[in-house]
Amino acid sequence: MFTGMDEVDWASMGHAYGPADDVPGLLRGLASPDPAERETALDGMYTAVHHQGDVYDSTLACIPFLLELAASPEVQDRGAIVELLTSIGGIDLDDDELDPEDEEFEDAANYAMAAAAVAAGADVFVGLLEDPDAGVRLAAPCALAMLHGDPARVLALLRERLEGEQDTEVRLALVEAVGRIALRHEALRAESVTWLTTLLAADRPPGLRLSALTQLARCAPGLLPDDVASTATALLRAADGTGAGPATGSATRPPGSGTRAAGSETRAAESGTRAGTGAEAAQGHGGGPGAPWADDLLRTLHSALGDRVDDRIALLTGQLSSADPAQRTDAVWMCHGLIRAWRGPYDEVVRLVGAQLDDPDPLLHGAAVSLLESLFGLALPAADALAERVGTAGADRPSDRRALIALARLGDPRAVPALARVLELPDLPRDVAFAVPYLGERAAPLVPVLRRRLAEVALDERLHDRAVPLLTGLAGVRAADALPEVLRVLRGTPARGGEWVTEAALRALTSFGAAALPAAPELRALLGGAPAYPSSSVVAAAARALWAATGDAAAVLPVLRELLAADGPDERRAAAAALGSVGRAAADTAPALRELLASPERWLRMDAAVALWRVTGAAGESLPVLRTAWEENRYGRVEIAECLAEMGPSAEPVMPLLRAELSRPRRHNVLDGGSGSHDIEQDERLLALCRSALRGRP
Repeated sequence: MFTGMDEVDWASMGHAYGPADDVPGLLRGLASPDPAERETALDGMYTAVHHQGDVYDSTLACIPFLLELAASPEVQDRGAIVELLTSIGGIDLDDDELDPEDEEFEDAANYAMAAAAVAAGADVFVGLLEDPDAGVRLAAPCALAMLHGDPARVLALLRERLEGEQDTEVRLALVEAVGRIALRHEALRAESVTWLTTLLAADRPPGLRLSALTQLARCAPGLLPDDVASTATALLRAADGTGAGPATGSATRPPGSGTRAAGSETRAAESGTRAGTGAEAAQGHGGGPGAPWADDLLRTLHSALGDRVDDRIALLTGQLSSADPAQRTDAVWMCHGLIRAWRGPYDEVVRLVGAQLDDPDPLLHGAAVSLLESLFGLALPAADALAERVGTAGADRPSDRRALIALARLGDPRAVPALARVLELPDLPRDVAFAVPYLGERAAPLVPVLRRRLAEVALDERLHDRAVPLLTGLAGVRAADALPEVLRVLRGTPARGGEWVTEAALRALTSFGAAALPAAPELRALLGGAPAYPSSSVVAAAARALWAATGDAAAVLPVLRELLAADGPDERRAAAAALGSVGRAAADTAPALRELLASPERWLRMDAAVALWRVTGAAGESLPVLRTAWEENRYGRVEIAECLAEMGPSAEPVMPLLRAELSRPRRHNVLDGGSGSHDIEQDERLLALCRSALRGRP
């Protein structure tokens, strides 16, 4: 084994952390009889030689030796090596031609060479389909489906092998591999789909039927039964008692085996990251003691169902009604993905999530409160469950504080007593204070403690973390009685590094309206340039606060005109927003705002159009710009919809945009690969504004 490895000039090659002269030791470690040494070597391969899916020259040089390891029966944990090879060789490149001068060209060339090198040795994986090691047999089908150059031969081998395979997880891996072939090879799709359909027969094991149903959802959704959710739920229930266990021939894999549950949509071959083990899946968010692979299948099924939101809700309803807390935990996390991305009637699902709050399982409880906290108004069906949790458990633990925040975000007055207790804690949890504004006038009993805590805040380097949450809470309640405490912070905030604190104090003063009149000298000073060189956002915020306190347009318009004429788009955007708050009293700034309608900055064009409407009351010039902004900048739609709702009948020409928005099943602000904590709230606000603007119209 390893013939010729010492002749390779590894030191001249590189990986993620520098020269690759340590790679021979990693390769030898993969063949070690010591499990700990094998695991360390495998970690080294993923963290250095194949770091985050990258392919280096040293990665390419490893491929022949990895293939040799995979084919050597005396080597243990070869399933992990097969997964590593699948990841190295299975990266799909874009169809677009890459320019040789492009910085990505070298990387793409490495990926292509890796794919070719692994594919050239892919016959190794054929012999592994009947390997005595179940972990090897579990990894081989995916490798063949993704890497072998003769997919028709692979399809036949996979189908044939299924009939002789006794291990449940390996059988599911075989079915998943057929689904991959159907997706990757159009010429073989019909044959693959026909075979998958035969696996739905009643005499097949429920886990196998669920796997086939999942793959059909991916490659032939038109063939799914109408009652796909109830069918999947019934199969899941049946699999609970007949899943991957000794009774059905499933092998018990030791921790660190490198194998994983079949059906996962996060295989190393797709993500380029180190895969978890099958044992980890069972101990984490697995599909329950009887079916540790079920959560992977259900995640894949949810993903494949896509915009069939009603079916996915029905499926989640079944999962959340399971007797197994692990399955319910998985269901709650799947709710995260569904509700974050898709609009739908979630009342029953949310009620069932609320019912998990009393479960003693900390994973289940934590998942439930995390979801409910992110839902804002959509958490209403769980309000009673949240109130009961907050009333009985208090808010000492982080998970209980999250339940309190979820209840406060509903504007539920039952949150007030617990909020009062938390606001008294010596080390104030800042996220709790940020929830106070959602209570509006109901938070009035909290004003005394908010004022006292703000008065105690030291004006030092920690001022931001301590003061901003309290200022936000006071602004949300419009607690004008707190003027002395807010002025103390405004006057004591250091000029350097204190902009965010100053802006928070100014927002609080703005919310106080005319009651903030005693702060006028400080506000005028900020408009005049004190403290030294205030930012445009601070100046604009001071102008808003002064206008709200005095109604003196002559005091604020000159400085806003200067900002509107500044070179930077940030200054002009801040000025436009402030002028919009002044409204008709700023009508003489309309010519300057009109000039900005043609700005190359899309956000500035939108802000200028909104401000122009608010200072003139004439929609004609703003509507074309807002229509374009709606289409080109989805993240500005909430503000645009708010403006259109203000316009009333004048906005009729663009009402089709709002009707189209209400008809879309997908949230407007969905990001691939990430999300914001307020995304759901913002999308629901957009929908509410659209309905408000359309109210009374046919």
